[in-house]
Amino acid sequence: MTTKFTKDHEYIRVDGTTGTVGITAYAQEQLGDIVFVELPTVGKKVKKGDEVAVVESVKAASEIYAPASGTVTSVNEALTEDPGLVNQDPAGMGWMFTMDIDAPAELETLMDDAAYAAHTA
Repeated sequence: MTTKFTKDHEYIRVDGTTGTVGITAYAQEQLGDIVFVELPTVGKKVKKGDEVAVVESVKAASEIYAPASGTVTSVNEALTEDPGLVNQDPAGMGWMFTMDIDAPAELETLMDDAAYAAHTA
């Protein structure tokens, strides 16, 4: 399992052709207290870079973009009741959706841990 990052602070944890997507710890720190998460619909086809979800915080609303092309296969319904999970555990309980990845080669354009750390330094 590998994790890749976008310049817009999404992560995708890849296991085979399945990706789990959310926002990074850095992103949730910048946003502050998250009060609402608008999740995509299961079955939605997305292209890399498409707006897929929205996160609203006490500071701002922020779009979440697809880190790869594919189909949304599940959403984290717990965020509907408790959007603060994104603040508490962005890479764990705060994940947003899973997807089947159509073009795994697209992941090669994303950053690894070291590149993302440099991007946010």
